[in-house]
Amino acid sequence: MKGLILMATAAAVYLTAAWMVAPGFYDGFTPPQPYNWTSPPPEAPPGNISPKSGHLDVKVIGGVSCAEIVFTDDGQVTIGFLPGAFDVSGKTSVAVDIKPVSTYPPPTGLHFATNVYLITADARMVVHSNLVLLYSDVVPAPSFVYVAVSANGPWKSIGGAEGRQFTIQATTGALGYFAAGYPASATNPPTPGGTSQLLPIAVAVLIVGVLIAAIPLAIMRRRRGGSDEEAEEPDEA
Repeated sequence: MKGLILMATAAAVYLTAAWMVAPGFYDGFTPPQPYNWTSPPPEAPPGNISPKSGHLDVKVIGGVSCAEIVFTDDGQVTIGFLPGAFDVSGKTSVAVDIKPVSTYPPPTGLHFATNVYLITADARMVVHSNLVLLYSDVVPAPSFVYVAVSANGPWKSIGGAEGRQFTIQATTGALGYFAAGYPASATNPPTPGGTSQLLPIAVAVLIVGVLIAAIPLAIMRRRRGGSDEEAEEPDEA
C-alpha cells in the first residue's frame, strides 16, 4: 500500500514540476524556431528570414504611461514597461520602436550571439524595464546583455539571467542599442544552445528514477503482505 502511495506521490511531483516549468518544460524535446539573422553566421541553416521590427503606442492615462509589453513581430525581442516608465509631460501616448540594425557601435572586445536591436521611444524612460532577447541554438549561448545608448558607444554590460529556453533577460534603465553575447577574450565560451534546455531533461530523468525505484518497493511490500497472511492462517485455525 505504501508503495502505491509513493508512486502516486511521484506522479503528483511530475505533474507539479511540468506545470512549474511549462511551457519551457516541453521545449527541451522539440526543436527551437529558426533564428532570423541580419547577417547569418556560418553555422546558421539555409533559408534565413530577415528579422522583424516591433512598434507600439503606449497609452498615457491620468498623466501616467500605462504598463505595456512591446515585442518584435517574430518574438525575438520583448521589453516590458511598468506604469509610469516614461516622462510623459504633455503627451497622450509614447511611441516605442524596436528595429534590427546592421549599423551600430563597434563591439570592441565583445562577441555578439544575437542581432543588434535599436530600441527607441519619443519620451525619456525614467523607470527600469525588463528586456528579453531570444538567441539561436546553433551558436554559443550569450552570457550578458549589452547596451550602447548612442551610435558612438561604448557598449556596457547590464548583466544577464537565463530565462525561458534560448532566451536571456536583463533590466535596463535606458534605451538604445541592445545585443547579447560574451567577451571575445573568453577562453571557454558557452556551448551552442546554452544550458536551459537541460532543465526539463534533468527533471524528467529524476522523476523517472523515482518511479522506477518505487516499483520494486511496491512488489516487495505486496509479497511481504501475502506471506504474513499465510503465516496467520494456522493460528486462526
